[in-house]
Amino acid sequence: MSDTASSSMASDLKRRVPSAIAMIVLALAVTWYGGLPFLLFWTIAALIVWYEWTTIVRAEPRTNVMAAGAIAISLAAVLLGFNLPLASFGAVVAGAGFCALLANGNQEARAWSGGGLLYAALVFVPAVMLREDPKFGFAAIIWLYAVVWLTDIAAYFFGRFIGGPKLAPVLSPKKTWSGAVGGTLFGVLGGVSAASVANARFAVMSIVIALVVSVVSQAGDIFESFVKRKFGKKDASGILPGHGGVMDRIDGFITAAAIALLIGLLHGGVIAPATGLLRW
Repeated sequence: MSDTASSSMASDLKRRVPSAIAMIVLALAVTWYGGLPFLLFWTIAALIVWYEWTTIVRAEPRTNVMAAGAIAISLAAVLLGFNLPLASFGAVVAGAGFCALLANGNQEARAWSGGGLLYAALVFVPAVMLREDPKFGFAAIIWLYAVVWLTDIAAYFFGRFIGGPKLAPVLSPKKTWSGAVGGTLFGVLGGVSAASVANARFAVMSIVIALVVSVVSQAGDIFESFVKRKFGKKDASGILPGHGGVMDRIDGFITAAAIALLIGLLHGGVIAPATGLLRW
């Protein structure tokens, strides 16, 4: 790595690290507590992501679309708080349809507006449903953090130090194959380690699931980069110093949580999705 690149990375880390530590501490604190604080934390994150999404895709009439989506997210969160996941899902789908109908423009513009509400709902619905599992809820969220955070951190450093061929130059010009491979490796190690600490039975499926979630996390990062590139945006917003917007910071978590919940539901059912995710 050249002196210029090293200086750039040092400056980048100096901006990123303080806010990253603050976010990690807050996320761990509400995760440990669970319940209403956890629900509020991720619902607020979802509302911010919805705001950022409507800004990026230039949804119009802006105030009306944003308000309709915010009401739908809030209603879905309340229903989820009362342990009514199907009703919560229904509120999200209905809200997405209404936002699409409300938005101005052609069919594509309406689809981007409505689809954004589904995307924002993935910020809190999967995480809350996993956390509510009475036996492995806390462990599942810590496992998810371990996979996503280590994937993100390792991909950053592997990409910066090794570089090499681009992973998806059209969709996300900065992503490299070295970063993707390094991120996946550490994401799997993090997932297996977190599952072991949680006393979940070790199985080959533990490795496979961590691998899938790590890859999907990176796909979520690429998807968000594609959306910003399509609409000519560098960052989702400037809310987080050194990180851009909330969507920039949790894009990988959104898709990772969604696939983790799906795996958990298929294996453990609605009553115990976290157990289904970790116990094989």
